[in-house]
Amino acid sequence: MATKFSEITAAEMRSAMIDSQLRTNDVIDPAVIGAMAAVPREAHVPAALAGVAYMDRAIALGHGRALNAPLVTGRLLIAAAIRPGMRVLLIGSATGYTAALLALLGAEVHAVEEQGELMAAAQRAIANENIRWVLGPLAAGAPDAAPFDRIIVEGAIETLPDALAAQLAEGGRLVAARREGAVTRLVQGVKAGSVIPLRSFADMDVAPLPGFAAPAGFRF
Repeated sequence: MATKFSEITAAEMRSAMIDSQLRTNDVIDPAVIGAMAAVPREAHVPAALAGVAYMDRAIALGHGRALNAPLVTGRLLIAAAIRPGMRVLLIGSATGYTAALLALLGAEVHAVEEQGELMAAAQRAIANENIRWVLGPLAAGAPDAAPFDRIIVEGAIETLPDALAAQLAEGGRLVAARREGAVTRLVQGVKAGSVIPLRSFADMDVAPLPGFAAPAGFRF
């Protein structure tokens, strides 16, 4: 007989995720580990997939979207170097998992999502006054609330729109995943002047985001 998924099961899975996926792959910051140990990842996936919420893979959410594997999220958060009080623009917040983590880390989160059903699921999963939900095109960001100390793009993109880059404060940091042919690399960069030079720091399988395709012949 199948065992019903429970809070005890979820806690055990979170512990296993931290020990086998995160700590062994450079996600060791106590604050990030603490947040990922506290947020119930199963609350941010379809109910039928709760049992696989902590596996080392992306989880399909519908609408052509996916929740990234835990290690991808952890590495992006480590690279972002979040500190309490920072204003963070999260692009592609989907069902709100990363938004919940950022809020626990003490950030003021502006979570942008273009799929209303995914945002509704996020709002059911988490209620936190530090999260501002923004329904609209992902590539547009939240210009009315700019500038931001950090921008986190929660998925793989081919090009970074100028309008989005402009919302990062001088000296602020952007983290994302860049698609280069068949390879996807996590990237980070600090804004200097009007430029955000991005450097790769890990090759990973990252779910793509719609609306960031490069024009023909474009090179990032």
